[in-house]
This record gives sequence, C-alpha cells and structure tokens, in this order.
Amino acid sequence: MTASNLTFAAFAAAAFVVCAAEAADPEPAQLPAEVIRGKYIVQTAGCNDCHTEGYALAAGKVDEAKWLTGDRLGWRGDWGTTYASNLRLAVKDMTAEQFMARARSPLRPPMPWFNLRDMRDADVKAIFAYLKHLGPAGEPAPAYVPPDQEPAEPYIRFPAMPK
Repeated sequence: MTASNLTFAAFAAAAFVVCAAEAADPEPAQLPAEVIRGKYIVQTAGCNDCHTEGYALAAGKVDEAKWLTGDRLGWRGDWGTTYASNLRLAVKDMTAEQFMARARSPLRPPMPWFNLRDMRDADVKAIFAYLKHLGPAGEPAPAYVPPDQEPAEPYIRFPAMPK
C-alpha cells in the first residue's frame, strides 16, 4: 500500500468513525430560549430541592424526566403538613397567566411563594414554559393534612414558632 493510499484509508476510517458517532448520538433539537431560561431558574432557585424526590440528597443527580414531579416527604408545622406538589401535573391545564397568579399567591409553608412573587414576569413565565416543555408525569403529591391530624410518615417536623 502506498503512502497516499494509507493516508486515504486513514482519512476514510476517521470519517466513518465521526459519522457513526454522530448518527448514534444525534444533537438534540434546539429548545426555545424561554424554556432554557426556565430550566436554569428551576435549577438555581432550588425548585427541585423540594419538588423532585431525592434531588437534594443526590446533589442534583436525578434524571430530568423525574424533575418537578412532587414528593411524598411531608413538611409538618403549626400550619399542618404540606407536601411539595407535582408541578408538572399542576400546570397541565393552566395558562401562563393562571400559573403566574397561582405562583404569586400566598401558599402554605415551607413554600417560599414570596420568592416567586418578587420574580420578574418573564422569569415566572419561563418556569411555566419549562414545566410545559417537560409535560405531565408522575402522580399527585399527598394531600394537605390539617394540624389536628397525624400525617403518614415520612415527614420533617418544624419547631413551633416563637410566641
């Protein structure tokens, strides 16, 4: 085999490897900027910490397909016991305007609804766009338990508020 044939064969083999790798791992379709922004906000604002089961304990290493599907871990305090809702199911029939109104309404602890209240409209709408992009998945979180009833475990008990 001549040097030029060896060069051609090496080039052809390299091209084949590159094409095969690209075919095996196609580049994902470009997402709209609003969806990308929503994902960024969800990750950096800590939404997954409560609304994705096991996210905090796994240091964020949870498959995105499971993000924002709620949690069975209860948060018990003077207000009763609340559960991080399955946001993907919650928004499936909402408009962006309905989501914004709900996100900015007072919610039971420990949900920091006041953080959403103080976000720019475009950021709240970006979270909504990301939730819609993910689509409905999972099961509803357990229902609220009033303070005079004992919830099923697991739950985290908050200390009583100082008087």
